Amino acid sequence: MHATAEWGAHAIASARDAAAGVIIIVDVLSFSTCVDVAVSRGAAVIPFRDGDMARAETAAKVAGARLAYPRDRGTALNLSPLSLMALAPGETVLLPSPNGSTLSLAAAESGATVLCGSLRNAAAVADAALALADGRTIAVIAAGERWPDGSLRPAIEDLLGAGRILARLASKGFTLSAEAALFAHSAAVSNAIADAWIKDSLSGRELVARGYPGDIHSALQHDASASVPVLRQGRYVRL
Repeated sequence: MHATAEWGAHAIASARDAAAGVIIIVDVLSFSTCVDVAVSRGAAVIPFRDGDMARAETAAKVAGARLAYPRDRGTALNLSPLSLMALAPGETVLLPSPNGSTLSLAAAESGATVLCGSLRNAAAVADAALALADGRTIAVIAAGERWPDGSLRPAIEDLLGAGRILARLASKGFTLSAEAALFAHSAAVSNAIADAWIKDSLSGRELVARGYPGDIHSALQHDASASVPVLRQGRYVRL
């Protein structure tokens, strides 16, 4: 039993080449947290990679889904995890995201089972992946963020989220690649230290500056959720 870890979109091809049975997408601030909040309430989430809101509105109508708009639109339902806490069981939300959604859809094309992990559900997702992998490789992909030129910016919150998942897999007997082992070592820090790092990270400071400190608080609920979002027919639903 083997687990790997890599960053960003190019990691999908690596996971496919490794014949991964399970791919776990980690995008803590805030896609993965949003997905967990929604799915834990019995809602479904459609990842949408296109940031064009006109296209997203059309796609949501076709799918019979509510659209999560950018935070600054001021809509009741948006990309803030807090706004998704009012979702009712059976509702479907279309969630545009340049990182988490894009990776989720690309991972689905690999043929692997795709899960969505965060700090909120790291233990539950790791345990589910162990059962679903059936002895095959588990690939944990940290989404990261983007620099203005579109290049990957590794993000500390995703390293810590992926690290918690990988450390759990290691405790269950999985061997880790060198990269995965480095991620897993981050789980040795306390929740308090991890939280302080994330709050002081570039992503954390950006959210606070934009007026969304509550989104960070939502993301830092370590293992508060037993929800395991699995991507089925283009929708994240509860396993």
